[in-house]
Amino acid sequence: MTEKCRIKFFYGGRAGGKSYAFADSLLFLGRKKKLFIACLREIQDSIRDSVYKLLCDRIKFYGLSDYNIGAEKIENKITETCFIFKGLRDQDAQKIKSLEGVDIAWIEEAQTISLVSWEILEPTIRKDGSEIWISMNRRYENDPLWVALATNPDERTLVKKVNYYDNPFCPQEMIMQAEKCKKQSWEKYEHIWLGEPMKQGNNCLISSLLVRRAFAQEILSTTSPLIIGLDIARFGDDKTVFCFRKGRLCYRFENYENKSNVEVANLATNFICSYHPKRLFMDIGGQGAGVFDILKDRGFGEIIRGVYFGEKAIKDERYYNRRAEMWGEILEWLEESPFPKLPQEESLFDELTAVRKDFDSRGRLKLESKAEMKKRLGRSPDMADALALTFAEPVFDSGVPKVYAKGNICVEDIFCDAARTKIGW
Repeated sequence: MTEKCRIKFFYGGRAGGKSYAFADSLLFLGRKKKLFIACLREIQDSIRDSVYKLLCDRIKFYGLSDYNIGAEKIENKITETCFIFKGLRDQDAQKIKSLEGVDIAWIEEAQTISLVSWEILEPTIRKDGSEIWISMNRRYENDPLWVALATNPDERTLVKKVNYYDNPFCPQEMIMQAEKCKKQSWEKYEHIWLGEPMKQGNNCLISSLLVRRAFAQEILSTTSPLIIGLDIARFGDDKTVFCFRKGRLCYRFENYENKSNVEVANLATNFICSYHPKRLFMDIGGQGAGVFDILKDRGFGEIIRGVYFGEKAIKDERYYNRRAEMWGEILEWLEESPFPKLPQEESLFDELTAVRKDFDSRGRLKLESKAEMKKRLGRSPDMADALALTFAEPVFDSGVPKVYAKGNICVEDIFCDAARTKIGW
């Protein structure tokens, strides 16, 4: 732990000794000079949920009598080093300012840290020479901190994998358990003992394998009609997203922030004029209704269709609501051969593989809400919902209808000055 890095990211399986190594290193560093050390996790209902007990045990193990163990913090009586313990989910932008003077922040069980918590914390640990130590056992391929830090680490980030066979102090009993697990189930052995991400369980609708396979496909062109899905931002930090799909080929996303209804309608109008989609399906819950009305008033009634995510599904016997139905269509699309193509966007990967499924009393597919997903992901699944909207209804290619706006002005001319004047924009 002597390397000088802004972020030290240690991950691996059970019995690798990550937590013990961090605890020992911090305790001995704190005996050499005064340090302010914050021990953090996502949720801490009480100090018993933290690494407080581990630090106390290591102090007793080494007989470090210069440390005073208090009810809420641990202090060194000679150097005045101080350990504090906090849960990040309880820290808003104002409360977390108390961490600005931290020398070392230790994030334990980092696989549970949300992106929101990380984005608040990282710029707060701002003292010159400060470090962030991260220890985690990976859960899924898209764990937020793994994606943010470990998939493409910069020169100030040390990423190191440590497992039980790297730990010289690993108890023989743990080694025997690991070997037994290896014989019984390689998949469990990889996750529990080698620190590999867990294969997605039955509560996840879309597997990472399906999305990665769609990323790897090569589809250069198609004669299928263009369908656009438009998910309109509901809250300040949500994004308005347009998704462009032609049959098996989803080839483009356009993301926008802080757009008014008129601005979103202008963007939609431009895409309709430029690319002549067969349909544009849009979420008309919240702000979407206003955008829909503007586009309909501009004469695009033959193109646009409004969708309420919470409304009754077309296949009501299979799906709880329209949102579950559209996501179910994504799943079928990804599973069918020939395999589809998705643009390689890690944000899209996170959103598609994060949604959790359930079933109601009638056995119909039901999804967790956008609010629940946003709480776990740290953002709303706007890209994935825009893709889902392209599956709102079957669209057949019977020829592209001639589209007119108000006053029989062709959409190609809709942005010329004369057209704007005539239809009163």
